[in-house]
Amino acid sequence: MHMASRMRPRGARLAAAAAVVGLGVIGAQSATGATQDEPVSTPVPISTPEGQISSYVINTKIVSPGQVRKVERAVQSAGGVVVQSWPQIGVVVAHSTKADFRTTVVAEARNAVESVGPTRSVAVSEGTPAGAQAPWGPGKGQLKKALTKKGDVSEGTAATSTDPREGEQWDMQMINVPQAHQITTGSPDVTVGVLDSGIDPDHPDLANQIDRASSVGCTDAGRPATGESAWAPTTSDHGTHVAGTIGAERNGVGIVGIAPGAKMASVKVVNDDGFIYPEYAVCGFMEAGLKGMDVTNNSYYVDPFEFWCGDQPEQAPALEAVRRAVDWSTKQGTVHAAAAGNSAYDLSNKTTNASSPNDGTSVERTINSSCKDIPTELDGVVTVSSIDRQGKLSSFSNRGLGSIDVAAPGSSILSTIVRDNGWGLKSGTSMASPHVAGVLALMKSAHPTWGPEKMISELRSQATDTPCSSTTRGAACVGTPQENSYYGDGIVDAYAAVR
Repeated sequence: MHMASRMRPRGARLAAAAAVVGLGVIGAQSATGATQDEPVSTPVPISTPEGQISSYVINTKIVSPGQVRKVERAVQSAGGVVVQSWPQIGVVVAHSTKADFRTTVVAEARNAVESVGPTRSVAVSEGTPAGAQAPWGPGKGQLKKALTKKGDVSEGTAATSTDPREGEQWDMQMINVPQAHQITTGSPDVTVGVLDSGIDPDHPDLANQIDRASSVGCTDAGRPATGESAWAPTTSDHGTHVAGTIGAERNGVGIVGIAPGAKMASVKVVNDDGFIYPEYAVCGFMEAGLKGMDVTNNSYYVDPFEFWCGDQPEQAPALEAVRRAVDWSTKQGTVHAAAAGNSAYDLSNKTTNASSPNDGTSVERTINSSCKDIPTELDGVVTVSSIDRQGKLSSFSNRGLGSIDVAAPGSSILSTIVRDNGWGLKSGTSMASPHVAGVLALMKSAHPTWGPEKMISELRSQATDTPCSSTTRGAACVGTPQENSYYGDGIVDAYAAVR
């Protein structure tokens, strides 16, 4: 078992050493996180033609309301519209139909801009929010479904009776949830933000578990919106399945979640086409911090890049904006769990990638250590790999020595689904991460004074040491039973978290 002092710093710390040149961050080694002996990542030019509604994030050099206001004025002077500002982190989300917006806004803001970059490789499909008062009207961009993110697999299952189905929840047995429930099932003062596709508001296992006042939708170009229509699921039951694992009610029907005594907020960051763009994720993390959520679960990577490269001027600004939002919410007391990803990829040995951008034309590209799967590879985020019923690494799971924090069950997990207010099986690191979020909710309930750093260190030190296993895909396991590339510090333990 490893103790708190072994927490690994991860993620590109872009803000400190970067300089603005034209479109974005041009960086020294300290800005990108890449080492000198690595190849530069492959550029992926993003076209923002005249007349197309394109979305951008702009990061201020100094985080202050005054600098944000200066950038807001520059956006308007450059022919853009401010969609959303986050003065707490010095980030402005803007839309523009001007082809030269990026260079013009830098010139207009003079020295206030650290970096500016696009958030998508295509037009804004949802248009510009009416409240932003865009001169070009709401409009619609080109709609394209997201490429299927590897490994999230749904399998149908039907209940054989109306009795509780806890006996089918092998995952809960594996991580000692029944033992933990003898001590606590979670406190109603603890809230888990489910950053996902929405939580079914009338599912019998979830309806009483949702903190509706804290729930929010972020898919209207990154502008937060309240009300059930903003945060309820529309085209995906992914968030509903995740929520069931975290906190399905003990109520005599269906299943029981890890922390049924806690509350969940639906933070919708997945749009109807299946994309989680940077401005959606920034909104989600900021709202989690603003509303005092104790834990977030993040079973996704931020589109359209599976890996955002810190040495690329068009990708580094969005990477930095999300990093700032995660860091700020952590400082407000929110601890984050995130899926490691489903590409059977070694996160500690990045070489190539062919899945991005997934909203336009994907290209084969060289990547390096500055290229981050976000949010899971950002500092202070618990990176979770997936294991199966036998305790082996799931074949689809990402891995990496020094990249994985803990492992949790993620193969054929029974949880809540939208169809018929029922239950079903899904597989993916998306299913592993909510196990950790649920355990963190129990931990916060048992130890309410603990902050994010203490919780992460305890989570890792309490995890069950697990020796390397074999897998049918991807890089072989390396490391010791105490820490290796498949399990990190071990398999998460709910009982240990509440003792």
